Order: sequence, then structure tokens, then C-alpha cells
Amino acid sequence: MRIRKHNSGFTLIELIIVITLIAAVMAVVAGKVIQNKRQAEYKIARTQLTSLAASIDQYQSDVGALPESLQQLVEAPQVEGWLGPYAKAEDLKDPWRNAIEYRRPGDEDKPFSLLSLGVDGKPGGDGVDRDLVAP
Repeated sequence: MRIRKHNSGFTLIELIIVITLIAAVMAVVAGKVIQNKRQAEYKIARTQLTSLAASIDQYQSDVGALPESLQQLVEAPQVEGWLGPYAKAEDLKDPWRNAIEYRRPGDEDKPFSLLSLGVDGKPGGDGVDRDLVAP
């Protein structure tokens, strides 16, 4: 009597196909995760600019003038009425660790503007690369 030896394993081709399919699924999932992270950071930056604008308004209310720089929200300048700090040093950078720009006077006849250059850190752009301006 002859006993048959039956190998029940995967061939090299089958392993390559499975690994390729897993890699493709992982690439799609990773792309979505990265995109969602960028959108979340963009929303955080928008909220951060709104909060920083409110801090500038509070500074102006206390001191009677706009700050010369954002640093005056963190460290006491030589002015009367300063009741700060109005912000933390890390609040002066956007989620991508770029300095938030403070302009006096601001855009469109506003007393000041705050600007974050978006994910790419360059002027202009579309989507999450678009600049954020407040107020």
C-alpha cells in the first residue's frame, strides 16, 4: 500500500498575491488616515486663530491699544493695564509648528489680522493648504 504525502501549504505565487493585496489595502487606509489628520489640524488652526484673536481683543480692552507683537500676549510689555498673560507661547504657532503671522493694520480695514499658511506652510493653496485668516 502506498501512502500519499499531501502538502497543504501556500505556493510562492499565492503568498505574493496575498501580500500585494494587503499592501494595497494598507495604502488606501493610510491615505485616508493622513487626509483626516490634515483636515483635523486645519480645523484646530482655525479655532486657534479665533481664540488668539479673542486674546488680542482682551489685551486691547485692558491696555487700551493693540499689542505691537503677539509676544506681548505672553510676556508683560512696559504698558499700564496689562493683566496677562493672555496666551501661552505655544499658542503663537499653528499645528504645523509655523509662527502665526500678526498684521497691524489687518486686511479689509480691520484693526489686525492673524494668518496661518496652512498645511504646506506656503502662501495660497487649496483645501487644507489654503491660508487661514482671522478675524
